[in-house]
Parts: sequence; C-alpha cells; structure tokens
Amino acid sequence: MTNRTLAVVTAGLSQPSATRLLADRLAAATERASRDLGVTLDVTIIELRDHAHDLTDNLLTGFPSPALGAAIDTVVRADGLIAVTPIFTGSYSGLFKTFFDVLGKDALVGKPVLIAATAGTARHSLALDHALRPMFAYLRALVVPTGVFAAAEDWGTGDGASSRGLADRIDRAGGELSALIAAREQPAPADPFDNPTPFDQLLSGG
Repeated sequence: MTNRTLAVVTAGLSQPSATRLLADRLAAATERASRDLGVTLDVTIIELRDHAHDLTDNLLTGFPSPALGAAIDTVVRADGLIAVTPIFTGSYSGLFKTFFDVLGKDALVGKPVLIAATAGTARHSLALDHALRPMFAYLRALVVPTGVFAAAEDWGTGDGASSRGLADRIDRAGGELSALIAAREQPAPADPFDNPTPFDQLLSGG
C-alpha cells in the first residue's frame, strides 16, 4: 500500500454542524476509494472555528500563531484537500475565505481539491460553481469535476431520493479525488547538499 496525506478544511460555526458532517462523509468516501486503489490516507481534520481569532490576528500582523501555522503547513504539505464551507449570502463564509487568504499564493498549485458546501436551501447550490470553483482556479488547484452541495432536505432520513442523491455525489467526488491523489507524484526528499553555501560566503558570515 502507498501512503498519502489528506487535509480536510471545514468552516462550520456550530458544534455539531452539517458542514463538519459533510466533511467527514467526504473524507470517509475518499478513504474507501483510495483503499481500492492501493492507497492508505492519513487524514487530518482542520476546524476553522478553532482558529478564528488567530486568522484575524494573522491578517493584521502578517504572522500566524503556532496552531494556525501548523494548520497551514498541514494543508500545504497534503497530497489532497477537501474544503467545505457553509454558504452565507450566496457565497462562502468569511472564515473560510480568510483561511485561504493567508495561505501562500502558490500553496495549492497542482493540488487535488474537492470542494463542497452546505446551506439551508438548494437555492444556494450555484455557489459551488460561481464562488468556490473560481477561487480555487485562481489558486491554480486541481479541482475535481464533482462538487458536493448539501441542503437541509438532502440529509433526510437516509432512505429518500435526496439522501440517496447526496450519497451518490459524495461517493463520486471521493472517487475522483482519490484517483488524483493516487496519480500524484511524490516530491523527492530534499537533499541538504544540493545547494551548499559557497565557502567565501561562509567566511564573510553571510
């Protein structure tokens, strides 16, 4: 089995939240599909509500706290990313956007990303393609074709058409993400001797 890492960023504000529930189901579907491809995923969940104050401080000072820095590093180093946000006023939440604002501009280049969102009604479903997908395209991430949107009625009792439709979308999106993660080339370990400091620079204290 090959080992890969998956970061899951969820911007739900309540505990428990539908946003976290969707994130967990997407992560589970991606793990199942990855196992079928011979890949074991090491999954890390990042709850942005736990970093809300640190994100504001980072915007004001330009420096992350140790906890926020660790969360950012997890996303940057991950082989794949699941990003889930509640929809407010027709778009992603401010907390969600702020996290990706403080990432480096090249942090997600070429990284496989699954986008997902939750809202009270299906009227907000276009936010996936009108808000989230353009943002990740700007960041040059590799977004999977299937975005997953879950309205309140999609959760249901588990035996209705809406619930089955959501389950199908989750499985399809998880399969697409797992395939991209499995196909992604692992970067070679950095060789500390690749770029030695010139001897004259060492003598000068540079």
